Amino acid sequence: MGGTRRHPDVTDTELSVLKVLWDQGPSTIRQLTDRLYPGGETAHYATVQKLLERLESKACVRRRQRGRAHVYASTVDRDDLISRRLRDTADKLCEGSLTPLLSQLVDSSKLSDADLAALRGIVDRLDGKKPKRRGGPWKS
Repeated sequence: MGGTRRHPDVTDTELSVLKVLWDQGPSTIRQLTDRLYPGGETAHYATVQKLLERLESKACVRRRQRGRAHVYASTVDRDDLISRRLRDTADKLCEGSLTPLLSQLVDSSKLSDADLAALRGIVDRLDGKKPKRRGGPWKS
């Protein structure tokens, strides 16, 4: 999973299938259908099968035979997809800058103490990667 391989964008409906795969791991069409459409009908099974075919053609899932059933697993990592979608949004709306996008997300959300602690950890980790400037107004 993960890596630098570029996957085509996925639709919201395809994303719902990927979310189930991320949450419960490799699954059969029946398991995915039961999760996405509890009490679903034959048409729902066919819908999930078609979505998996599309995701497979986009190299977002892989299929393995297990007995008579096919088991599908995601080949795209959730964090990679989030990162790509945020980067695409920043490119479209903010001329590539993440600052306005991140500021808007933080300002428009009610952040819990755990969320704030996680953000501080990210900033601290990123600060540790940057070389410290010496002298001048950027003195550390």
